[in-house]
Amino acid sequence: MNKLTIKQQKFCDEYIKCGNAKEAAIKAGYSPKTAYSIGNENLKKPELKAYIEKQMKKLESEKIAGAREVLEYLSSVMRGEQTESVTTAKGVYDDVPVTAKDRISAAKEILKRYPDDPLGKAQLRKANADAEYSEERVKAMKQLTNEDNRVLNDLLDKVNAGVIEDENEENTD
Repeated sequence: MNKLTIKQQKFCDEYIKCGNAKEAAIKAGYSPKTAYSIGNENLKKPELKAYIEKQMKKLESEKIAGAREVLEYLSSVMRGEQTESVTTAKGVYDDVPVTAKDRISAAKEILKRYPDDPLGKAQLRKANADAEYSEERVKAMKQLTNEDNRVLNDLLDKVNAGVIEDENEENTD
């Protein structure tokens, strides 16, 4: 890759800050009269594009929390090591320890990230069972004829109205 001139590098750095090619060109020292066209030309140059992409990736990795950082923070909340500011009618109180509710929430979030979590496994099994049940109901409903649907709807209406119990009581008399 060709080495960037100081002006090109300044253009790229300013473009990363403001996202406007014309403004970046002016701040990099290009003439305001030609800044619009120079800015657009610079963004098309492969070496400048590569530099901008590389710098953006660096910024992205520095600003976005990774899994380890998130787990460390959640662990510190769970252990009660974090504090927060609390506002009440009497004023603002700084460095208030996090609540038990926050600590429990953090613990749950940590456990979600581990496959041996029994609660997570149970929830997954329930979700899978619900999905299978729904799929089977749809299959069965597709096989019903119009007459079957009418009979089923009548039966469901009677169940909802509590009529079936009354009919059963009449049959036993």
